[in-house]
Amino acid sequence: MSTWAAILAGGSGTRFWPLSTPERPKQLLPLAGERPLLAQAVQRLTGLVPPDRVLILTGPYLVEQVAKAVPEVPRSQILAEPRAASTAPALAWAALEIARRDPGADMLSLHADWAVGDDVAFRAAAAKAVDVARAHDLLVTVGVKPSRDETGYGYIVPGARLGRSGARKVRRFVEKPSPARAKVLRKSGALWNTGLFAWSTTRFLDEARAHAVELRAGWGALQDGDVARFFAAVTPVAVDVAVLERTTRLAVLAGNFRWDDIGSWDALLRIRKPDARGNVVVGNVTLGDDVRRSVIWTDDEHLAVTGVSDTVVVRANGHTLVIPTGQAERLKALVQRL
Repeated sequence: MSTWAAILAGGSGTRFWPLSTPERPKQLLPLAGERPLLAQAVQRLTGLVPPDRVLILTGPYLVEQVAKAVPEVPRSQILAEPRAASTAPALAWAALEIARRDPGADMLSLHADWAVGDDVAFRAAAAKAVDVARAHDLLVTVGVKPSRDETGYGYIVPGARLGRSGARKVRRFVEKPSPARAKVLRKSGALWNTGLFAWSTTRFLDEARAHAVELRAGWGALQDGDVARFFAAVTPVAVDVAVLERTTRLAVLAGNFRWDDIGSWDALLRIRKPDARGNVVVGNVTLGDDVRRSVIWTDDEHLAVTGVSDTVVVRANGHTLVIPTGQAERLKALVQRL
């Protein structure tokens, strides 16, 4: 059986303003290296899923930019979602498209805006997840061992072992816990929910039909190929909520790779190599010796910074941002006002 990949590449990336814009959101930015995050995501699949078996789901106004970023993916496989409705409708559409093009295929689901520390280990975990999904007719999610008491991620509490597969049943999900709860979860062996999923298209569509009540009003339209009517009829919902938290056919596999979802400017302090003073610096920048643990980024004009610590300073697209680290929610609110 063949394996396809569906890459979720929508979203506006407001927490990376002013570098990220609706026309060029974070998945199209080189935040984790020299290439856009989306291009890295496609390249990361090399040897596991070829570009001609990759679907990319994105917003209607991003199709041209996506095509330029990943020319190796056939244009017919860049799917424009009629509206933003979270991940469950997008993956139902992707699964049906894959099933129509390649009946009986297996499917990986991943996001375009991740930083992964070891592509080889990532592919190994993804391949094993597909094997487990196929052998046991399950939906499989890949988790990773937490490296800190993160409150912005979802956690998976593993349950009983699934034979000798290395996978476990999922006992429960915990979304965005308090700092104290996150510490308990990490110490008890819970895993971060990366959002890397594996399943057969047949099994996923069956489970979605059975459990995703938010999609029921649109199933007929989707079967008829009327994607616009499907998206108009459904209630926006994440696949974790609509399917994974409701199904009994779910397992979790632990991956041995470093993973970050690059949710805000602070993440660059984790995923890029800092200088001797703990700073991440990109672009034409002059720093004073007293700058510590800060992100300094400019994509156009020269930027000079001194006398700050634990601060994000960004100059991009004619705008300047100065904000303390750890204030991503305040930035999101500020962007909404702008």
